[in-house]
Amino acid sequence: MTIDEFLRILPIRAPNVAWFLGAGASASAGLPTAGDLIWQFKRGLYCAAQKVSLATCEDLGSFAVRSRLQAYLDQTKRFPAAGAPEEYSSFFEATYPDAADRRRYIDRMLQIGKPAFGHHVLAALMRLDKVRLVWTTNFDRLVEDASAVALGTTGKLVVATLDSNDIALQAMNEGRWPLLGKLHGDFQSVSLKNTNAELQHQDAQLRSALVESCKRFGLAVVGYSGRDNSVMSALEEAVADGRGFPSGLFWFCRAETPLNDRVHKLIDRANSIGSRAHIIEVETFDELMGDAIKQFPDIPPDILSSLGQIQSRVSNVPIPRSSVGWPVIRLNAVPVESWPQHCRKFDCRIGGAKDLREHLILHPGELVAARSSAGVLAFGSDAEIHRVFDDLGISNLGLHSIEVSRLWRETNEMNLLRQALVFGLARNLPLRAEGHRSHHLLRVVEDQANDKRLKRLSASTQQISGTIPGTPVHWAEAVRVKLEYKLGRLWLLLEPSVWFGNCTSDEQHYRCNDFVRERMARRYNSQFNSVLDAWIELFVGEGQENTIAALNEQPGISAPFTLLKRTGFTRRAQ
Repeated sequence: MTIDEFLRILPIRAPNVAWFLGAGASASAGLPTAGDLIWQFKRGLYCAAQKVSLATCEDLGSFAVRSRLQAYLDQTKRFPAAGAPEEYSSFFEATYPDAADRRRYIDRMLQIGKPAFGHHVLAALMRLDKVRLVWTTNFDRLVEDASAVALGTTGKLVVATLDSNDIALQAMNEGRWPLLGKLHGDFQSVSLKNTNAELQHQDAQLRSALVESCKRFGLAVVGYSGRDNSVMSALEEAVADGRGFPSGLFWFCRAETPLNDRVHKLIDRANSIGSRAHIIEVETFDELMGDAIKQFPDIPPDILSSLGQIQSRVSNVPIPRSSVGWPVIRLNAVPVESWPQHCRKFDCRIGGAKDLREHLILHPGELVAARSSAGVLAFGSDAEIHRVFDDLGISNLGLHSIEVSRLWRETNEMNLLRQALVFGLARNLPLRAEGHRSHHLLRVVEDQANDKRLKRLSASTQQISGTIPGTPVHWAEAVRVKLEYKLGRLWLLLEPSVWFGNCTSDEQHYRCNDFVRERMARRYNSQFNSVLDAWIELFVGEGQENTIAALNEQPGISAPFTLLKRTGFTRRAQ
């Protein structure tokens, strides 16, 4: 099932679908995910054992830092392997053996979070009786805080925690909605479940209520990887007798986030008993809930207005003068005002994406294409399509609509759009393109370095191409480009860089890497800003916007993109 299909059926099933929120939902509110916390725990254990400063492992996003931490912890043979279901709880307990310390730590973490847009949407749907039951493994009060705003009081939401575990089943039997069940307690509970022994023995009454709800309702799971044995056992019990999730089981996850094997087995088991279970890829909790509420035709105007004010994070406001309204942070995101809404789609005797790439290398021309399950998607003239693919037997040549809902991640449509835009930039400018899985690199063509359109880039960088000292390897100024759809807009992300050619030895490779690192390290804010401006001017020109015709205007489907000159900015909300 796709996200579009889920959104279409949600208004019909809404009151009969319970929601289950994991740590990924709280991440939308600025709280750390379980994965973030695991690396913080690992760093603490490593630095304490080695008696070194935490600052030596400050960048926990660094592959080198993570490798160092993991290598040390693996050699101790005290902890589960990376990615194991019990990894979070084991490292949490090892870092803070005392339960009181764990409560204090969680309390401190939760002070930084406020309800995200997705929580406010969930609360609005509670008010309208579209959502009756929410389960969560999170300790925070984000759902309660959002519902207090939507419901106008803290008294209408029934909350069942480890200290009031009998309330959940009572409320379900009596139809007292909305109901929130906090499976691991909240940070003020006397009992907090967050270590191995605690998680293995989920409270019997609360667990019974979860199992019973899964037999009565469908379940939409968001931001949860399925690591807790106690929770997964309850969900498995719900389908053990051949019934469960009568309104469906919808497990939402990000494309790059692996799910526990038990999740896949649960989905298969639910489908085998006719429950219609699906794993659906989404980007964030906020985007999922924002898309969900748009499908309900009867949302009162006051609720829509309130949610609009909460969600309003993009506006066309003047940039404040220096020292007035600052700090303002400039982003490397150029707005794409318009982009192609349709492309060609056809069938032919071609294999997968790799086969398509190899075929296009052998048959270059005024054409870009991407492989999808629907067929081959392409921009270009019909004559070019036939020239390149006729030998493979073209059939069903028609149109394919590029829906916004397909642009939230690196889909085939997004890949096709990026290819087309890069093709147009490289064709019209003294640049050469190199494709990568999720981005392209555009670099200055060395024998065109004196092109007058590169004058500003040359002035900003002092030199735009040359040979790396001590090697025969050529280098050139470059920019990584990527398309992303965020906050209701399409953006072109620009990351200035330095390209170098092929190296024939490790020594050459080290010299080239050092050269690039030193060149980039000298680019502080003002110079980096100047380099970014130079690339934007190269793409957009001297005006405030520019339409790039990616392919020739011939019978077929062209690919025009309109770029705006002013990048996005961000500043603290007033």
